[in-house]
Amino acid sequence: MPKQPNDTPAIALIGTGMWGQNIARNLAHLGVLVGICDSHSERAKHIADQHGVSVMAFDDILANSDIAGVALATPAPSHHDLAVAALEAGKHIYVEKPLALTLADAESIAKAASAAKRHVMLGHLLRYHSAFLACAQAVEQGKIGKMRHIRASRLAPGRVRATESALYDLCPHDLAMIYHLVKGAEAEQVSCHMISHITPGIDDIVTAQIGFANGVSATVQANWMNPVKVHNLTIVGDEASLVFDDTKPWDSKLTRYPMRIQRDPLNPNLERGEPEVIALPASEPLKDEMQAFVNMVKTNQAAPTDLTEALYVQNLLARMEKQASQNLTNHDQK
Repeated sequence: MPKQPNDTPAIALIGTGMWGQNIARNLAHLGVLVGICDSHSERAKHIADQHGVSVMAFDDILANSDIAGVALATPAPSHHDLAVAALEAGKHIYVEKPLALTLADAESIAKAASAAKRHVMLGHLLRYHSAFLACAQAVEQGKIGKMRHIRASRLAPGRVRATESALYDLCPHDLAMIYHLVKGAEAEQVSCHMISHITPGIDDIVTAQIGFANGVSATVQANWMNPVKVHNLTIVGDEASLVFDDTKPWDSKLTRYPMRIQRDPLNPNLERGEPEVIALPASEPLKDEMQAFVNMVKTNQAAPTDLTEALYVQNLLARMEKQASQNLTNHDQK
């Protein structure tokens, strides 16, 4: 393993699937990638050779004191064991979403991080997207008035998973953005329905309603069977709404719609104005996310998508799953 400059942390990547290869590219571009690990040895060598780094065994990565950070881009069922092992070896870690498939495993990872005094960063990619950052800033600056409702739709003819449902594969992105927008407000009411059509026991379609303690409500839709790609976040305020449509080009991804709520008891109405496209700097969210991971490892400071956010999202996932299971049981009993 080549020696890193004194101010540059050494980071190893576990997992070189489709997304892992993108992570490898960005870590290499940032000059921090030193090793690749994957059970698919030929693929691991191919990716390692592309970036001029070594193929390493997981145990050798853990034992190497020069490696300060480990990025996990492996299947979700493996996250807990790999994360805990890396933390116990004294590494800061990045975990591609979801953190875990159960709340108990997520809490176990958090416990290991606390014991090791190391940080965990979650791969909530859209939290680093310039369009979402602009949304959050606009809400904070009062440009939509008081926030009332959030609708998140993540629908596409996507990759169907056999080890995790659409709930755990797709919803973490939107729940992380919602967490940030509501500033971690408690979810007082959660209802959820899930449907499986492809693999028995693995849900393909998710619909949820959430009511927060601060009065904001949210609707979450996730579906990897939809014929048309819909990646849309709508934030409704009493003065205007914001629409972040990630399927559009950079110059039209974010639009503000003036839409004032008129609360006349006899004739309530929505007073509408002309939509306004909000200019955004073109960027690569994954590059910005990986830079945040490097900064976390380098400074020993928590990343924006830290364990507080991760556990909030994991708790919501668990509640949604429980509610969907209860709804299914009630339906079966009719």
